[in-house]
Amino acid sequence: MTQTLPEHRPSTALLAHGRNCWRTARAERFSLIIDADAYFNAARAAMLKARHSILLIGWDFDARIRFGRPAGPQEGPEKLGDFILWLARRTPSLEIRLLRWDTGAFKALFRGDTLWSVLRWKAHPRITLRLDGAHPFMSSHHQKIVVIDDGLAFCGGIDMTGQRWDRRAHADDDPERTLPDGRPSPPWHDATSAFDGAAARAIADLARARWLAASGETLPAVTGAGDCWPAILEPWLRDVEIAIARTQPRMDGVEPIHEIEALYLDLIAGARRLIYAESQYFASRRVARAIAARLLEEDGPEVVVVNPVIADGWLEPIAMDTARARLFEALRRLDRHGRFRIYHPLTAKGTPIYVHAKVTVIDDRWLRVGSSNFNNRSMRLDTECDVVIDTSLPANAALGARIAHIRDDLLAEHLDTTPEDIADRYAACGSMIKVIEDLRGQGRTLVPYELPELSPTEKWLADNEILDPDGPEAIFEPLSRRGLFRNWHFPKKLMRKGRRLLPRSPR
Repeated sequence: MTQTLPEHRPSTALLAHGRNCWRTARAERFSLIIDADAYFNAARAAMLKARHSILLIGWDFDARIRFGRPAGPQEGPEKLGDFILWLARRTPSLEIRLLRWDTGAFKALFRGDTLWSVLRWKAHPRITLRLDGAHPFMSSHHQKIVVIDDGLAFCGGIDMTGQRWDRRAHADDDPERTLPDGRPSPPWHDATSAFDGAAARAIADLARARWLAASGETLPAVTGAGDCWPAILEPWLRDVEIAIARTQPRMDGVEPIHEIEALYLDLIAGARRLIYAESQYFASRRVARAIAARLLEEDGPEVVVVNPVIADGWLEPIAMDTARARLFEALRRLDRHGRFRIYHPLTAKGTPIYVHAKVTVIDDRWLRVGSSNFNNRSMRLDTECDVVIDTSLPANAALGARIAHIRDDLLAEHLDTTPEDIADRYAACGSMIKVIEDLRGQGRTLVPYELPELSPTEKWLADNEILDPDGPEAIFEPLSRRGLFRNWHFPKKLMRKGRRLLPRSPR
């Protein structure tokens, strides 16, 4: 028997500790930082103010990158590796700790003079580098967190590594957009967040817990620190309550945490008019299934996803781009009202801008930014950390217009216009898809995703989630129990018309 896709509906209060978030805590200041030029400058300025502790938790660190490019004279060396060492030598009370994913570290050691930088770090008594191997087979430590004196935190999607730096203009042939070895680097769009107060102290607790899991060492909390907020960073929001959500994969002796997955499903289910998302991938069957349920509604929200043209790397295009094609095809068949789009950003000369940002804005009510993508790994297999601002919380009740402005500002960057232009057009027509279609064209712009032809092998890999497993236990599951469209069903009414909407789920 066929049936409609069941809808996932959030509870009356969207945020629920232990289900879709870990903690909520107040921040006096919050900023969404867009693109790595702004992030590296802000992080550098904040680290210069550190007196006790800098804790860097990341997927990758490249000691060779130019770390911050301020307009005026800057204090300290230019390269990240030299800057870290200089900071420790300059401030005798400062402890600097770096934790990075172990599997990628071994190859990284042989990048240029990285090994020399690592040896110099290890020789310093107050710089500690640890490799994070506390994860299952095939998974990775994917959080991107910086905590300074327990009073300022950065949390988002930007790694302190090569190929991340760019400005918001994404100018073609920018002479400063280079790799550490001097070669040109492609345009890159990314985002992270900065916040202070009790929310920063909560992230510090999370970072120390991750350090303990990876190294076995318990780190003390920092007390009596000063204000490390960088003067160059303008707060976007003030006096805001921030929720923190995590993914922790199942391991021996470790209970899995799926707060981020639950949060995504609740956000999608709670949308009224518009789901706007920037993500490196669109490959999560659970996210796609939740979107499918909303597309079937007569008055459901529009869904606009901004993705890169192709995923970065050699394995990712096979796994993620193929799954995206299969899910897009299925959603397109369900989208009878024309409310679903995937777009790619291009520079003025038509060069694809790589989207590495992980941002979701739902109407003018919810803002989420973090390390997680729309793929299975981020929901069940990798370690992730996101933050969300919910305007239903009393402290955030007046922030709706600011959250809508953040969404409009992101779209304005992609369409080479102003946030005010986006807002005025959206208010006039009520459709963000129409706004995008009216504005896109010459210059820096968005272009629609085009469904590629897939080989039988690519379809098989995607449909069976071979390269994007649904958690540690799924890696060793028989293929008969896997499936990109597992638990998807066909609407009765449309099936009676003889229209098959989705590929059949494997039995």
